Amino acid sequence: MPDHFLRVRSTIILPLMWSAIAALGGNPAPEKSVIQIYNFSQAVAWDAPWRFHGVGRSSGTGFLIKGKRIMTNAHVVSWARQITVRRYQDPRPYNAKVQFIGHDCDLAVLEVEDEAFYEGLEPLEVGELPKVRSTVVTYGYPAGGEQISYTRGVVSRVELQNYVHIGNMSFLGVQTDAAINPGNSGGPVIQEGLVVGVAFQGVPGLENTGFFIPPPVINHFLKDIGDGSYQGFPRAGVKVVPLQNPAYRKSLGLPVNGGGARIDLVMPNSSAKEILQEDDVILSVAGYEVGSDASIVYDGNRLNLTAAIQHAQHGETVEMKIWRGGAEKTVQVPMRCTDEERMLSNQYDVLPRYFVYGGLVFTPLSIDYLRTLGRNWADSAGSEMFYELYYRRNEKPEVNRPEPIVLAGVLAHPVNANLKNQAHSLVGKINGKTITRLEDVVEALSQPGPKEHLIEFLQSDGVECISKQEADQANAKILKTYGISKDRRL
Repeated sequence: MPDHFLRVRSTIILPLMWSAIAALGGNPAPEKSVIQIYNFSQAVAWDAPWRFHGVGRSSGTGFLIKGKRIMTNAHVVSWARQITVRRYQDPRPYNAKVQFIGHDCDLAVLEVEDEAFYEGLEPLEVGELPKVRSTVVTYGYPAGGEQISYTRGVVSRVELQNYVHIGNMSFLGVQTDAAINPGNSGGPVIQEGLVVGVAFQGVPGLENTGFFIPPPVINHFLKDIGDGSYQGFPRAGVKVVPLQNPAYRKSLGLPVNGGGARIDLVMPNSSAKEILQEDDVILSVAGYEVGSDASIVYDGNRLNLTAAIQHAQHGETVEMKIWRGGAEKTVQVPMRCTDEERMLSNQYDVLPRYFVYGGLVFTPLSIDYLRTLGRNWADSAGSEMFYELYYRRNEKPEVNRPEPIVLAGVLAHPVNANLKNQAHSLVGKINGKTITRLEDVVEALSQPGPKEHLIEFLQSDGVECISKQEADQANAKILKTYGISKDRRL
């Protein structure tokens, strides 16, 4: 065969080969920048908040980004005692530590102090939101395997997805028919050489289905940490409902077949409280027209209008056009992050607050605490706890407790032997003082004067009493008996 024919054939085959590689992931060797992560973690016991569970070992994936940083999922490195990372086909482990972590969006950035780790590695760049029906490749180390795995799939859906790690928040998510298994978490999803997602969760029982965090969420996180701290994704603090009833729309002076969704509730502590009102109709958000079903068209995908709000950073404003009193009005709505929803979300890396007195263990009510009640914790908790945790703040904000306190347990001792109420009850008052946070418990039980401490519960468990003198004298011995180094963490 003539040499010139071989040369011509090569010029044809090579472009075809590289275009095939581009379709599968673009960069000829992105796997070199994909990192295997091992986390030795130790979570806290929420019903005995001075105690920790045993150390567990889990694995995940990450990838190198600009600034000599490794991006991964927050859930891959939560409660870390030690993190080690390994390069592609390199047996040497390197110590790493968390630089920034966003538990709301399930993203984290790690750093490795040993400069030798970065030799020969090129950072991956973040691309754009992938289109539905386009092809992507997920890189990772699933099921704890030592060799990297490549899974090709098609983008099947773009929507707001509940992020399981935080539990009570939804952000933009992309569904693919490429299976995402334990160990894949934190790995890059590649399209045409660019990162278009971070693999982060699947759905139990569904085969060949996985979800990844798309560029808008990734870029929001990276921009947020640019100033050296992480604030999170702010909320407007309003509840928006569809406005599709023709008669209702007509009564508001709106076209029967037009757009716009109604504000049903403005949260008591919302940053928008002075700007928005109940029964305002939102016509547009950040330039996106709002449909009567409270949706917008976002990059060709119809999503809830929350997707437009989530572009804002803490402290920024979002422009909205609203309909109020028969006229259109443009307002600037401030966005901010608060800790008020923390009790409703899964919590990580921050040790729970507690106070132990006379063997009585007091701690804030949270979803993490409720899970300690067992497999059927939702039934065990009772309606009172659920009301206090989820509904009182909106229905009766004037008597809301910012931090409801629960009697989490009783450490057995003669001083508390006669208590009928053994645990799992909401504390209403102590010595006549209303308990709205843990500091109130400490103050009420530290006051001189009463011979007995009177504890009133919010639930149907009534009132209990404990001797002040006996509790004061027994406290140090109780702590020593149960191996508790300090009586409080405030």
